[in-house]
Amino acid sequence: MRLFDTLTRTEREMRPIDGSTFRFYCCGPTVYGPAHIGNFRTFVLQDVLRRVLETGGTRTLHVRNITDVDDKTIRDSQLAGQSLVDFTTGWTQKFHDDCEQLGLLAPHIEPGAASHIPQQIAMIEKLVGEGHAYSSCDGSVYFKIASFPDYGKLSRLDQRELDLGKTQNARANADEYEKDSLADFVLWKSRRPDDGPNFWPSPWGDGRPGWHLECSAMIHEYLGKSFDLHSGGVDLVFPHHENEIAQSTCACGGHFAAHWFHIAHLLVDGGKMSKSLGNLYTLSALETRGFSPMEVRYVLIGGHYRKSLNFTLESLTAAREALAKLSKGARALAAKMGSDTPLDAAEFGPFQTAWNSLNDDLNTPAALGGLFTGLREAADLSGRDAAAALAGFNRVLRALGLTLPEEAPAGSVPIPESIRLLAETRWQARLAKNWGESDTLRAELAALGWSVKDGKDAYTLEPAS
Repeated sequence: MRLFDTLTRTEREMRPIDGSTFRFYCCGPTVYGPAHIGNFRTFVLQDVLRRVLETGGTRTLHVRNITDVDDKTIRDSQLAGQSLVDFTTGWTQKFHDDCEQLGLLAPHIEPGAASHIPQQIAMIEKLVGEGHAYSSCDGSVYFKIASFPDYGKLSRLDQRELDLGKTQNARANADEYEKDSLADFVLWKSRRPDDGPNFWPSPWGDGRPGWHLECSAMIHEYLGKSFDLHSGGVDLVFPHHENEIAQSTCACGGHFAAHWFHIAHLLVDGGKMSKSLGNLYTLSALETRGFSPMEVRYVLIGGHYRKSLNFTLESLTAAREALAKLSKGARALAAKMGSDTPLDAAEFGPFQTAWNSLNDDLNTPAALGGLFTGLREAADLSGRDAAAALAGFNRVLRALGLTLPEEAPAGSVPIPESIRLLAETRWQARLAKNWGESDTLRAELAALGWSVKDGKDAYTLEPAS
């Protein structure tokens, strides 16, 4: 398998450093609310990468962290009146539930930042001791960017203006900051009144680790100083991953990640996702609109990971139709096997092109197209030939992480029971000539993505266009 590497800007062959197990790390969610589909585009494509490696016979060790202590988790847990542990545990469970519905394989190791404070303090101590970090008068500790000459290689920061001075301002102390602001970044944040009870003792006083440090400490704990691949959304290239390289290399030595795999942004209706625009879709919100998690997964892998993907509700309807066609084709192929049973063969037959696409820079859209082409090529097969072809089809399908639906009318949208009950309540209000309640319930349905058309004796309910 060949995959584009962000550091070298080239496609490189993927081989385990130790010749046995491909060990990789993925930056996981910050658990202060439900993950949105932009987050899940990254997690789904990381899942496909793992599946392709394993389908090709490579053993993997997949580590994905949970960020359960940072500015946002502390802020929102206090607003919710919950302890940090209770607050983040609830949102972590929600994330796991969504992952399961989307067909994501669970990581082999999933460490949480709050349970690895000692490892983070030990890393800071080493950085301070070797002159790569310094403490400030308030007890915060900062990494000295000027002490690491290779800073900026991942994000090509040599092409920008760099501020390598000692700057202890609000941005330097923040867990996250704008891409064009570069300053010595915080490793340990001194205790502040708005942290509430969320602090730990350290050699520099009470406080908590900075966001960038968390991943480095957990990577070193579970993958060591050199490992095969690091992955995340493209927005993490700078500053997060750039900072990880600096602090990890200076504290632990080694080569850190041999390969960098970044996934491009998700757009919605051609623009940026935001709460203010009402297009920050979660999996639950899309299910309320009548779309299945597998349809969401199909859309998320329908574009190449290095290109921005434009998500629309219409693309979910198209995904439903595509999944229905694949299911129909697979059933037709199974029917031609006769008494033969599907084989668990290593060959892909008419689906070799689809498999080759996945091994060529994880070209998921080409692989999906290859499934349809392979089904057409396999249309005249029968008996053991059909069984062998179906085995190849299923192997590619598993590599993509897709589960095909039962047969259903093309384009039909199942109506969730909650939506059906709301629509029926509105209809009864209309029959009772309670126009105010009827209009209110119509507006609620519209806000949930459903439109109502009233007839003389009945109504119809369908997804809003």
